[in-house]
Amino acid sequence: MGTEEASVVVPRNFRLLEELERGEKGIGDGTVSYGMDDADDTFMRSWTGTIIGPPNSVHDGRIYQLKLFCDMDYPDKPPMVRFQTPINMACVNQETGLVEPSLFTMLTNWQRKFTMEDILVSLKKEMSAPYNRKLHQPTTQGNDDRRTEQKDIVLRCAIL
Repeated sequence: MGTEEASVVVPRNFRLLEELERGEKGIGDGTVSYGMDDADDTFMRSWTGTIIGPPNSVHDGRIYQLKLFCDMDYPDKPPMVRFQTPINMACVNQETGLVEPSLFTMLTNWQRKFTMEDILVSLKKEMSAPYNRKLHQPTTQGNDDRRTEQKDIVLRCAIL
């Protein structure tokens, strides 16, 4: 027997079930959360994440909703991450809300051990970075009604 540790590769669905359980329990200080969009989605592909903007930044007190899409090659490949709430950040495409993998270090240097929670926490830290924390932010008024409705839902959930 060698001294090398055998690494166990957890199957995709078991890994996603672990992430779902962790997301349902709540994360850290409650400023980041995530869960599945559709409980009937047997492939567990579509997820929603929420980030409450960090203090001492232009994001302070804002609630950002994101969509995360885990294709069948997750966690070997990162999920697609898109802000539903308009945001101005260096790593986010202003037209689509897509977090650009080439501009967001965690997605560029993706490792199987990373999770959706890690992505959300890292995006929140990115909001506080000197090059992001003072960027002018789009107003939520006058934007897509669907985005406003989603924000209202998140607010009600956070208050309950």
